[in-house]
Amino acid sequence: MLSFLRLKGVADKKRIFFLLVMALLLISGALLFNAPEQTQVINVNFPGGVALRAEVADTPEKLLFGLAFRNVLPPGEGMVYIFGESGPHRVWTKEFQFPVDIIWVDESKVVVHVVEKAPACVESRCPWYGPPPRDARYVIEANAGFVERAKVAIGAQLTFTLFVS
Repeated sequence: MLSFLRLKGVADKKRIFFLLVMALLLISGALLFNAPEQTQVINVNFPGGVALRAEVADTPEKLLFGLAFRNVLPPGEGMVYIFGESGPHRVWTKEFQFPVDIIWVDESKVVVHVVEKAPACVESRCPWYGPPPRDARYVIEANAGFVERAKVAIGAQLTFTLFVS
């Protein structure tokens, strides 16, 4: 009888150990898979020497919401939407809190269309901007007035560089 109790105690300790290991694995897995994504940032360099530090919108959620619900966009910062393929992409400013300049850029990183000072829209029906006259792969949004300050023009060649913090 004593040996049976001793075996049962060992089995319980193994069971408890196994359950603790499984709990740790489940917790670490949940933390790993639910960790916030690292936001990618690139510098968009314009011909006049102006650079825009742009958050990359390359997921369905970021492509859908973009700069919506943000109270402010710091000067010199923006967002670049990277679409899976070139096309007649349109954007809107629904739920934006500030006006923006919108720049469409083709696959070769040449500016193909510009809208300046697109107003924020909190109405239920908001206007769409675009499509550009030529297919675009990227759309860049910056604070209103950026296009004028950076002297952005149709046909301007841009370069993108990875932002290293």
